[in-house]
Amino acid sequence: MSKNSLKEEALHYHQKERPGKIEVIPTKETANQRDLSLAYSPGVAEPCLAIEQNVSDAYKYTAKGNLVAVISNGTAVLGLGDIGPEASKPVMEGKGLLFKIYADIDCFDLELDTKDVDEFIRTVKVLEPTFGGVNLEDISAPACFEIEERLKKELNIPVMHDDQHGTAIISGAALLNALELVGKDISKVKIVVNGAGASAISCTRIYVSLGASPENIFMYDSKGLIHPDRTNLDGKKSEFINGQVPADTSLAKILEGADVFIGLSRGNVLDQSMVKEMAEDCIIFAMANPTPEISYEDAKEARPDCIMATGRSDYPNQVNNVLGFPFIFRGALDVQASEINEAMKLAAVHALADLAKKPVPDIVDMAYGDINLKFGKDYIIPKPVDPRLITTVAPAVAKAAMDSGVAKFEITDWESYKEELSKRLGQDNTISKVIENKAKQDIKRVVFVDAENISVLKAAQVVLEDRIAIPILLGNRNKIQSLMEEFHISLPGVRIIDPQKPVDDAEIRTHERYSEIFLEKRKRKGVTSLEAADVMRSRSYYGAMMVEVGDADAMIGGLAKKYPYTIRPALQIIGPREGVKKVASVHILMTRFGPLFLADTTINHHLTAEDVADITELVAEGVRKFNIQPKIALITYSNFGSVPNGESAVLMRRATSLLHKRHDDWIVDGEMQVHMALNPDLLQQFYPFSRLAGHRANTLIFPNLSSANIAYNLLSHAADLDIMGPVLLGLKKPVHVLQLGATVRQIVDMVAMAAVDAQDA
Repeated sequence: MSKNSLKEEALHYHQKERPGKIEVIPTKETANQRDLSLAYSPGVAEPCLAIEQNVSDAYKYTAKGNLVAVISNGTAVLGLGDIGPEASKPVMEGKGLLFKIYADIDCFDLELDTKDVDEFIRTVKVLEPTFGGVNLEDISAPACFEIEERLKKELNIPVMHDDQHGTAIISGAALLNALELVGKDISKVKIVVNGAGASAISCTRIYVSLGASPENIFMYDSKGLIHPDRTNLDGKKSEFINGQVPADTSLAKILEGADVFIGLSRGNVLDQSMVKEMAEDCIIFAMANPTPEISYEDAKEARPDCIMATGRSDYPNQVNNVLGFPFIFRGALDVQASEINEAMKLAAVHALADLAKKPVPDIVDMAYGDINLKFGKDYIIPKPVDPRLITTVAPAVAKAAMDSGVAKFEITDWESYKEELSKRLGQDNTISKVIENKAKQDIKRVVFVDAENISVLKAAQVVLEDRIAIPILLGNRNKIQSLMEEFHISLPGVRIIDPQKPVDDAEIRTHERYSEIFLEKRKRKGVTSLEAADVMRSRSYYGAMMVEVGDADAMIGGLAKKYPYTIRPALQIIGPREGVKKVASVHILMTRFGPLFLADTTINHHLTAEDVADITELVAEGVRKFNIQPKIALITYSNFGSVPNGESAVLMRRATSLLHKRHDDWIVDGEMQVHMALNPDLLQQFYPFSRLAGHRANTLIFPNLSSANIAYNLLSHAADLDIMGPVLLGLKKPVHVLQLGATVRQIVDMVAMAAVDAQDA
């Protein structure tokens, strides 16, 4: 992505709609005066009095137990340096967003306008009653050490400076596993650390806690080796003084025979000649971002035997702090810990290390192109999309807090706790990340039939720059190029094809070939050769034919025209795959309980019971692609015969009977009202015989197009839910139709979905 386009997109992202990235949402009903009298005066007096009598009841009656303060003074931001508290606020909001989407932890970001350590500590200390925990962020060394140490002593809630401990915990887990793979003893390996800031100091401390010997650790800052002869050591650097070699020993010299290199400094400080001198089966963690101390390619070329980790997502073994801090605080909050101590951090290290050795879920493999991830040199730490992180790391941290005596609340039923954790998060974000990641593994060509649209062109730029797909644009060349110039959109190398105006002999021959193929397909449907040639001037027909003959792998359309104009060419040219009787569509709503699949939302008007059963099977197959077990409800206005002779009730009753006969082991039932399908307790209470009893449906099948279409539009707009779709199911090759008014983000999601479908095809 060019610097200018990234700047414009990032600024637009942060200012669009509501400025910023976070908001406060009520968690209790506020519909009437009675609700408000309970939420505020006079009812609010009761929890106030209860907390006055027992301060720990604040965890029972307020949000304190799920509320973390993300606090910074903006003195060491993201590699941007000392940019001030106001300028650090987007980063702190972003940290709060990560807490929420990964661990369902609410956050307030607090930017303090002070560099005075005492004033900073005093400010945080007086805020203690508000929060269940404090995440310190982007505070420069050496002040960050003193601030964290004093706050940990003076506060009775967990405090952690993630810049120090996040990388330490993740890289510690990676180091344990890397050493295990090469059969080396952590107490005997020679470790070279390049960098002596807050993160480097904390990483080295945790390596020592894991068994590394300080006499085998050689730390370098920008002025050289941390050595007893140095008179310019500040902060905590003196902790790792090593005088076993001369003070002027170079980094290249110290790396001779070294087992481990830890880079927390700047890009390109290592070269191939330096790593060639390291020990056999060396371990290189080059964690400078965005440019590592040595590139993955250079390190592997020089030392094919090495285990390599970086801070980047486009290479194996990404050391990513998001693997740690959300789940560490989750575990600490859930037992009302008074601190995050060494035992809790080490518990997180071992939990992460152990998780990497377990079989990888299909959804993680899917995210990385079905590459069958397994414990080895290219997989020593879990991936950020792994849904098991919250149920693995958080319980380990909570148990360590209890065992070390800093927990004020005891968890006794660990299985129930893990189930509660898994329910905290839906898979809405995971699904988008999985689809996009998988698309990147095998990049496909996606033809955009509505390229004379600014949102489509912006989406095409995102798709190209993020390597999700290779766009092919259909439309008037002059109009497309004019829009690209006006809105500073760069699409180098992307083909623009105007089906109405071929520009050379190759395009003319292609148009003739497409016309001939279409005529052959439709000649017994009354189509003449002149009509076939005319039809092929339509972008929707041209795009569908590109996919059919293999000139493109998938097609996206429908943003500028009514739905039938895009779906009809796909049905006529590509058609359903073998065995599919009804092509159908599904919309995916992103709810806080996870994705909710709705079908059939756009195609089929008049359905028989057999049609409903067939569509349900098609949708269930699509749901399973996300490694989600379909829990299917056939929806209408009746519950299990409560309205005996209603048309749609009878339809769904018969369809359910067919599905029960075909699939005795499926979690599917009907006919039922939608509130029963989405309320497992209510269903269990009134209809305990139902196959869905005790389950919350994640797949809703509607009796007709009208009700399905109304439902997804109502939910997506009235409830302001993110939506993906419509996803077409059952075609031989992937074609997806955008909804009118789709945003750039929604278009990108659909392109990724089309690319993944093309991989599967």
